[in-house]
Amino acid sequence: MPKNRTTDDLIHPRMRGAMTRAQRIEAWRAWCEQHLVLPFSRAWLVRWCRHRSRHQGLEQRGLPRHAVEDVMGPEALTLWINPRELVRDVNFGRDKRKRPSSNAFIWEGDWDLRRGAFRFGSRSRLMRDLIEHGDDLTVTERYQQLKALLEAGKPWASPRDGLLMDSEEQILGYLRCYRGYLQDMAANGFRQGITKDEMGVAVTRDGRLLKINRGLHRLAMAQQVGVPHVPVVIKAVHREFWDKVTAGAEGDEALRRLQAALQECRPESEPGPLDPKTYPVMGVDEGWPDLRGLEDANSGS
Repeated sequence: MPKNRTTDDLIHPRMRGAMTRAQRIEAWRAWCEQHLVLPFSRAWLVRWCRHRSRHQGLEQRGLPRHAVEDVMGPEALTLWINPRELVRDVNFGRDKRKRPSSNAFIWEGDWDLRRGAFRFGSRSRLMRDLIEHGDDLTVTERYQQLKALLEAGKPWASPRDGLLMDSEEQILGYLRCYRGYLQDMAANGFRQGITKDEMGVAVTRDGRLLKINRGLHRLAMAQQVGVPHVPVVIKAVHREFWDKVTAGAEGDEALRRLQAALQECRPESEPGPLDPKTYPVMGVDEGWPDLRGLEDANSGS
């Protein structure tokens, strides 16, 4: 397999139509967000910045996230962290009614007390498997899952990416592709801008960072290969954290205080009181795979 192969090389002919439709829908949503929603929400946020006390309703509804990102700018909401320290993620459970709105920047509720252990999640297991079993990808957990779906007549598909795992060769090509990404990151480090998905995080009531459902595969790769630092983007903050760091400040000053407080935020390492499952607590340098598997694969190719 060529070293520069990507998932684009695995696009299935039967999925091209579905992929085109998904891309058009995504582009339409992005256009509406940029040209309709953002100007309106930004105008309201600017009013709030000038007279916070007069526009408490907007703040109570959580402030429009995209407008906050636009006004504050990407640098203010980006932190560079050791990816191996970001081991806790938000576990909303299956009840979507309890999830905060992704359009709001300030989140209410106890979402930050219910956490998952990212190191034990499916993405991390996948990347570890690809490192440790590069000589035989058929023994990996993901291969077995995809093969079972294939044999059941329900092959896994991703319309957004144009993928259809309708043969064992397609499955192996998919896994080899991700293994190639791991090899590239191990050799060249973390490279920004090669995907559209940012690694999003949310800030808890205590000012700690939890991973949310953005850029999960890239974080898992960075953790497993030991990249020293990666950028994460703050997508939301807990209401209690917001109230604490902005108390007594008007709009612009409130955002400046928030920006300063965000620079002190660090990843959460502890389990939460509402966690649905208990996982082993491991040190930041414990339990990572031996990367010689990737080196051996490279040297033999």
